[in-house]
Amino acid sequence: MIYSVRGKLIYSQNETVVVECAGVGYECRTSFSTIQAVAGMEEVMLYTHLSVREDAVELFGFATKEELKSFRMLIGVSGVGPKAAISILSSCTPSQFALAVATGDSASFTKIKGIGAKTAQRIVLELKDKVAKENTISVRGDAGFAVSPAAADNVKEALTALVVLGYSDSEASSAVSKLDPTLPTEELIKKALMSLARFR
Repeated sequence: MIYSVRGKLIYSQNETVVVECAGVGYECRTSFSTIQAVAGMEEVMLYTHLSVREDAVELFGFATKEELKSFRMLIGVSGVGPKAAISILSSCTPSQFALAVATGDSASFTKIKGIGAKTAQRIVLELKDKVAKENTISVRGDAGFAVSPAAADNVKEALTALVVLGYSDSEASSAVSKLDPTLPTEELIKKALMSLARFR
């Protein structure tokens, strides 16, 4: 198993990066988020996952451990392959992915190209408990808050309230994902409304 690659970034485009290590260029499939994160850097380190199939051997690399964990969770879902997982992680951050799963928001995944309603529902169904128990994939990854069942309930209630108030699912999810999910529901709603008001 290749845990990570570190070296000179010699190519970065179209969901692919190439990292040169000791004279060998390692081609890694990756998300748009990682491509953005490494853009302009001379030396990079990517956390990797080696996929071995009958017809292909592919290396996937990500800028953060959280994104790699999200990728591994997704490809563990029946019917979700590496290509679909990359599409999802190119459209949302690990924290937004965790929030959508924890709150049962399968609709947010159907907006991603190639992800149908049944696949989106399967992702939520199969990963909800895993995300709730996973301490390293957080609703707000930069602050390290884990998605506990109690926090997930608070977040879900806050999202429902915001939608009732006239905000779209995506607006509500975006605002709440930036907050500490351990806050009481009332505080989540109040702070989310303040954030949303700035953009209206």
